[in-house]
Amino acid sequence: MKPRLHVYNEMLRTGIVPVFYIADRDKAVQFVGQCVAGGLRALEMTNRGEAALRVFEQLRHQFPDVILGIGSIADAPTAALFLAHGADFVVGPYFDADVASLCNSRKVAYIPGCSTPTEIHNAEINGAEIVKLFPASVYGPGFIKAVLAPSPQTRIMPTGGVQTTEASVREWVEAGACCLGVGSSLTKVDDVAETCRQMLGWFQQYRREPAL
Repeated sequence: MKPRLHVYNEMLRTGIVPVFYIADRDKAVQFVGQCVAGGLRALEMTNRGEAALRVFEQLRHQFPDVILGIGSIADAPTAALFLAHGADFVVGPYFDADVASLCNSRKVAYIPGCSTPTEIHNAEINGAEIVKLFPASVYGPGFIKAVLAPSPQTRIMPTGGVQTTEASVREWVEAGACCLGVGSSLTKVDDVAETCRQMLGWFQQYRREPAL
């Protein structure tokens, strides 16, 4: 398990966090390998299928140095299960106080899904350094810009609506997103490594100031 500050810093440094679930272990290994080849070191595998734990175990064994988190976590027991198998961070579709308490007690990064200023505030006072805007496609970049106006210290990672295009990356980054969770739009491309390199470059180009 990697230190919480290292996890956050890597997310903020690269700005691109692949979000995926691939039931076939060989294909999952191939996908992660391509993301790493494209310059990304922090990835979120979602807990969305019966094979999730087996796939996660394989990826953890295959890529010990990669920051590998587990997403779609709704309760503390499930979070504890994946933490026991080496998850470096935990992501949820919404904020859960028990998951936050568990992660805080183990110094693990917890990134809960939030969609209102009140939810974001509640997550932050419970230790969340980054919150996930989900589903981002419903709220759009304007939501981030509006939230950051009175709360510039907030760090928001949109997920569910980020596309693998320069226009999409630019729009989200210029709105103030601290990093981007990129899901099915990345898993469906022909050349994952090249797409990761492109997105990484675009994020660095349009970021208003260094993250660290």
